[in-house]
Parts: sequence; C-alpha cells; structure tokens
Amino acid sequence: MKVLDLQCPHGHRFEGWFASADDFDSQLSRKLIACPICAQTEVSRMPSAPRLNLSGATRAGQDSEQPRESQRTGEGNAQPAPAQASATERAKEFEATALRMLREVVGKAENVGDRFAEEARRMHYNEAPARSIRGVTTPEDARALVEEGIEVMALPGVCVPKESLQ
Repeated sequence: MKVLDLQCPHGHRFEGWFASADDFDSQLSRKLIACPICAQTEVSRMPSAPRLNLSGATRAGQDSEQPRESQRTGEGNAQPAPAQASATERAKEFEATALRMLREVVGKAENVGDRFAEEARRMHYNEAPARSIRGVTTPEDARALVEEGIEVMALPGVCVPKESLQ
C-alpha cells in the first residue's frame, strides 16, 4: 500500500492511498483522482517521508515483553504538546470549516445551472416560489442582479461536491 501526499493547483494538500505507484499513475492519467476541497483533477505528488511500520520490530537482545526503563519509570524524552495550534493547523481547521459550510449551502440549494440569473429574477418578482438556488452566471449578469436589488453571493472557483468524498 502506497500512501502519497498530493496537492492540487490551488494549493490544497490531501493524502491518497494506492495499491502501488503504477496504480497511482494509472488513476492520475484517467483523471480518477480529485481534490476533496475543489474537485480539481489536476493533482501532483508532493515530497513525503516514507512511513515505516516497525510495530513488530524489537531491539536486538531486548525482550519485547519487558518494558524499557523509560516505560517503567514514566520518564522519557517526550515533550508536552504546544498549547497553541500552529498557523498551519489553524489554516487547516479554517479550510475544513469553510468546506463544511459550503457543503451545507450546496446540499440545501437547488441547482438551476446556467439559468441562475433568470430564476433569481423570477423569484424576486414573485413569479416563482422563493427557495435557495445555486448555479452559474456571467459577472455582468451578477452585477445586474445586484443593481436590481437581488441578493446574490458568488463562490468563484469553488466546486463542492454535494456528497462527501470520504
């Protein structure tokens, strides 16, 4: 099993598990790998340290049933975790929260596709029932909607799958 660190062109990093390096290459060429944040299928492999599973290994001459001195005394070289999260951890938390919010909006909104401006106007002028909608429109049409007093919110460059990828 190969565990690879991957990244999309937008800088979103994620992990992928593959049967082999060839399996990764095959899936990548067929565009089967997508960023879980933005659904971008153009991903690249990032440098990462190999993971070594040494749980069954013991030191030469050491009985695996006997705890080491540091295990018996409770003393060792472990350091307490830092009290504050690093900037990277906070950024990851923010990104995860933003993704959850986007998924909630997407999940509750009807996708009207490229009819967004038309449908928003129909709802504004009471020609269609009021509801949450999502779709695509041109920047010019979006500005025209705002000028007409129709509230819209743009989510540029974001493609959030309705269902969770995990």
